[in-house]
Amino acid sequence: MPSNSYTRWRTECRANLDRVEAAHAAVHGTGRGRREATRQINHGYTVLLAAEFQGYCRDLHAEAAEVFAADLPVAQRDIVAAALVLNRQLGRGNANPSTLGSDFGRLGLKWWSEVDRVETEGPALRRSLDDLNAWRNAIAHSDFDPDDLGGTIRLMLARVRGWRRTCDRLARAFDVVLADHLERLTGRRPW
Repeated sequence: MPSNSYTRWRTECRANLDRVEAAHAAVHGTGRGRREATRQINHGYTVLLAAEFQGYCRDLHAEAAEVFAADLPVAQRDIVAAALVLNRQLGRGNANPSTLGSDFGRLGLKWWSEVDRVETEGPALRRSLDDLNAWRNAIAHSDFDPDDLGGTIRLMLARVRGWRRTCDRLARAFDVVLADHLERLTGRRPW
């Protein structure tokens, strides 16, 4: 059984992203206006994907913090759960490899080592996630430097779809890693 966060990722977030895919497919024609429209859709799709993935990671972190603290005495439970999410980087920054490692590391595990145990392409997925966040920041701040964006400022749908596959694979791996870790800590499968 998956976490509530992963279930939401696979349903609500997927539906939101699918609507952008549908909008992209609805844009027809070959003229200049179509290219501008698809560019805008690709940019919006990228920002939405990064936002949905960050939201998933933040929700998963909060869910894990609650499970982590659940067996403590009532007086300590809320304090520990609140401390685990206090000033987490996912609340103010992109869901990039360093942010994720720092925030999930609070739960007492070597985050990326554990993710790599579950996901054999972990290093490549981290590079892809970095690429997604570089593009998200370029779009959000209107600062397109080809040196920061893989040598181009032209964003194609295939690239966004690749990032979406990256986020899907990482979301699944994150859910498994935390379930395994919390089971070792608590003696029961959390989800």
